[in-house]
Amino acid sequence: MPAMPAIFVGHGNPMNALSRNAYTAGWSAIGLSLPFKPRAILSISAHWYVPETALTSMAAPRTIHDFGGFPQALHQVQYPAPGSPQLAAEVADLLGPIAVMDVGWGLDHGTWSVLLHVFPEADIPVVQLSINETRDAAWHFDIARRLAPLRDRGVLLFGSGNIVHNLHTYSWGKHNTEPYDWTIRFENTVRSALASGDAESLVAYEKLGRDALLSVPTPEHYLPFLYILAQRRDKEKVSFPVEGFDGGSISMLAVKFG
Repeated sequence: MPAMPAIFVGHGNPMNALSRNAYTAGWSAIGLSLPFKPRAILSISAHWYVPETALTSMAAPRTIHDFGGFPQALHQVQYPAPGSPQLAAEVADLLGPIAVMDVGWGLDHGTWSVLLHVFPEADIPVVQLSINETRDAAWHFDIARRLAPLRDRGVLLFGSGNIVHNLHTYSWGKHNTEPYDWTIRFENTVRSALASGDAESLVAYEKLGRDALLSVPTPEHYLPFLYILAQRRDKEKVSFPVEGFDGGSISMLAVKFG
């Protein structure tokens, strides 16, 4: 059995859950491109950013509508994928004593707004891993590398955030506006580092200058990318199944290893 690919997706606006556009078409194509159906999914979402390393361990995670100001139709969306206490236990074993089991969270929109396009049947068990807000990027990259054996066990490692995510400069209501120069430059920097295998500079992204500081003003949307970057194997192919910018300052880039 080949290793399951590892995938990072730029999730962007929650309304993509209800939309049919180039981004959602690309997400659907990702599901069809996998070599086989995943046994389970481990999702690292930008929207579970808490002061601990936690895993959803319930058998039936709830669909969390963790946003405001959107149409009622979006609040009514459900993604009834089962959970997997078994996968949660496997992940906890790989991470050691730092992981705690959580039964109060569920699947937030960083996870379900994309997965309902990738796997619309919602029949694959999903576990979420939180992002510990008290730790730096290097720590997250290090613990993410411990998750590598899951790819050989049929588990899809799925990161959901945005490589460029600056809501202060976002053109609200003008989703098709041209991206800022600095967003293009930073995304190109990321692409170049991936092409050359330079993971170190992507982990130490704060040293990449003003473009990086504008693109990643806070870390929660970038860190899921590092969890997937950590899964890259020697000389493994990288591809970008979804591309584009939303609102001038949100990168919708998806990155796939394998």
